[in-house]
Amino acid sequence: MTLVTHAPNTLPRHPRPVPQEYTHKRVRDEVLLTGWAPAGANRMTVTARWPRGHAFYAPVAGHHDPMLLAETLRQSIPLISHACYDVPLGHHLIWQHFTFEADLGALWTGPGPMDVELRITCDDITRRGGRLAALTMTIDILRGDLPLGTAHTRFSSHAPAIYGRLRGERYALPGAFAPQSSSAGLPVFAPGRVGREHADDVVLSPTAAPDQWQLRVDQSHPVLFDHPVDHVPGMLLLEAARQAAHAVPHARAGVVVPVRFESVFFRYVEFDTPCLITAQADPVARPGGSGEGSYVSVSATQDGAEAFACRVMVVAV
Repeated sequence: MTLVTHAPNTLPRHPRPVPQEYTHKRVRDEVLLTGWAPAGANRMTVTARWPRGHAFYAPVAGHHDPMLLAETLRQSIPLISHACYDVPLGHHLIWQHFTFEADLGALWTGPGPMDVELRITCDDITRRGGRLAALTMTIDILRGDLPLGTAHTRFSSHAPAIYGRLRGERYALPGAFAPQSSSAGLPVFAPGRVGREHADDVVLSPTAAPDQWQLRVDQSHPVLFDHPVDHVPGMLLLEAARQAAHAVPHARAGVVVPVRFESVFFRYVEFDTPCLITAQADPVARPGGSGEGSYVSVSATQDGAEAFACRVMVVAV
């Protein structure tokens, strides 16, 4: 993991508060961000606080779940869009690609919450009609003075009318954002095989094929479906990649933690047709920022087309 060198922290003593609606979370307790401040042209500093324990992103072997980092970064996307680039509430923010890596050595859990700092640089900014259309974010994440991780992501922003045209008939259907018939009733893959304790948190359902599962979508899940959406959220696809990386045989023995995700979002994953998750492990261990790890390639396909791909690196703890 390479940490980009930045100027000393420019976060003022009293950073600006984070409006809850700017994180696109309806439940206040799920908001991880605590403040933000500009740090130069197209640069921002964002602070966050991770709970000692989280109902869904629970600690593993004395380490915070790296997916807390992913959710922190996800919340930063709407915050920066609304606060810094004047994207109106109600516009749709869509991931194009998202890569992040966490340093396992900096993820230890302490006796209380953990404060995190994100140093964000935005570039490759596209505007249409005076509004933000897309941008790329490069992020360094710190725990105090200790490098915690890095991330790189690009997303697009769409006004409701444009988003409706992109989504076509599905968006125009009555109740497009209401809970739809889902796959929550499918059999649950063994929680212990995917790094989970509770069946309600498993997003994979077994199929007859080895290392292949059907995506299990439970729109009543309090964390993955905090607010109504018209397609499968990106965080659910990342969780599916994480669970698939746990499930396949690979070079790591014992308890493993996924610490690096390289993901690309090709198309929307819909609720009303099956989505298949396949995984293949690279048998060769490779070096990474958290030590030697194993890579697992995960793909999500729906109606015969690849919708999402993710390369996950897992390390032993």
